[in-house]
Amino acid sequence: MPQLHYPVTGLCRHPQPSLPTATRFRNQPLPLKVFTRVAVSTVLFLCFGVRMCLASSPPAAAALPTVQDEQTVQDDQDGRKQDNKETVVDKELEEAFNAWKSKTFALTVPLKVVALRGSIPPSWIKDFINSQGRRMKFNVKYYASLENMFSDPSIPFTKGKIGPASALAADIVGIGDSWLKFAINKGIIEPIRDVEDQEWFKSLDDKWKVYLRRNCEGEIDPKGDIWASPYRWGCMVIAYKTNKFQKHKLAPVEDWADLWRPDLAGRILMVDSPREVVGAVLKYMGASYNTNDINAEVNGGRDVVKHNLALLAKQVRLFDSSNYLKAFGVGDAWVAVGWSSDIIPAAKRMSNVAVVVPKSGVSLWADLWAIPAASRIQTNRIGGRIRGPSPLIHQWIEFCLQSARALPFKQEVIPGASPSHLQGHSANVPVELTKGGPRINGNLVDGAPPPDILERCEFLEPLSNSTLSDYHWLLTSIQEPGHGLIHKMYQNIISVVKFSGWFNSKLT
Repeated sequence: MPQLHYPVTGLCRHPQPSLPTATRFRNQPLPLKVFTRVAVSTVLFLCFGVRMCLASSPPAAAALPTVQDEQTVQDDQDGRKQDNKETVVDKELEEAFNAWKSKTFALTVPLKVVALRGSIPPSWIKDFINSQGRRMKFNVKYYASLENMFSDPSIPFTKGKIGPASALAADIVGIGDSWLKFAINKGIIEPIRDVEDQEWFKSLDDKWKVYLRRNCEGEIDPKGDIWASPYRWGCMVIAYKTNKFQKHKLAPVEDWADLWRPDLAGRILMVDSPREVVGAVLKYMGASYNTNDINAEVNGGRDVVKHNLALLAKQVRLFDSSNYLKAFGVGDAWVAVGWSSDIIPAAKRMSNVAVVVPKSGVSLWADLWAIPAASRIQTNRIGGRIRGPSPLIHQWIEFCLQSARALPFKQEVIPGASPSHLQGHSANVPVELTKGGPRINGNLVDGAPPPDILERCEFLEPLSNSTLSDYHWLLTSIQEPGHGLIHKMYQNIISVVKFSGWFNSKLT
């Protein structure tokens, strides 16, 4: 039985049949046999190696595309998942951005205004909000009186605190012109910056510019700063009951001299402001409200002024700025002397009342916009104005000075006149817009004095220390029996001096 021989090839593992050794190399020389054996082995090795490679290679090659296809499919799936994730993220970001845009605090501009109740026509607020759109946050706070409004801003300077409810936290505050010197001197307000480039300032009459340009002491100074802007003004007026005058056949009131008429003794009511009471005497004597040296500028000097002031005190039944109109409505008084902002609304509620501006001229009053000096107060309280003034301040001021804003004054919705009216002309308003509602009898034109009288009217300028001494002397010199009302007025002024130190401001 022949044996099988399995040569070790190193590459092929398949067994091949082999001839017996004695048979293959019989009758052959030894070297030839060796050579033949090596050659046969080599041939067998090559043949079987090629066969094995051909047999094994196709399956491996066929398997490669399958792996690549699977990888491609996986990559496509991963790519679609990534795209889906990015789409979701984009939608989330877009939703978050839209939500941010909808929040008003992110894009609104604030404007907080503080003013005297009844000094701003309601239509102004509505029209200004409409002109600015939804991106403005407008807030307005009213005070019942100038005294209350102006005492509030001064509190933080004494206590070193400021809260969101304080008038000092406002962007802009309305004050009376008689308080301007006090506000400047105490550092409660700050100058309005860059006014020279503002259209509203360019359009102001020079009379306004001179009056509002002050130094740091509050004195009128051509080299000073502009500290405020006007938005309403008026004047002193005299109201009288026409039915009483007709019944008793009295001549109508036309000028200051009528207050000294014997037939009106005890029938007159008047405000208790020293500037207005002494000023009426000065105008009666042909002098100015702003007389600085009474002895030098008034005929007869202080003695004559004192005499006429004493006569007026006998004529006046009540000196009282708070209650004189109540007494005028229900009492036996026939004449009331006061500010147009007080008298015109009262006269509209009454019948048979005429309101006149004295021919020789009167004092003028004005309501002004000023910027509180909030930057002086160090605060970290929420709501305190630690930022600068609102960028809408100049827009608000310019809006209030537009000619269209004069309509509520012409319609007598509120008393007063537009600042442009001080120049001697007013905006042309259709007659049909001014119809309706009770009209005031008298010589007022659109809430202001007639042009010929307006020329003789004047704003109350700050008084010098020497003039203040003259006023003090005049008030104290007539404190005699029968002059109780003047005594009451003087005591009211002294109490203000003692407890608040506002004597100068009350007189200016």
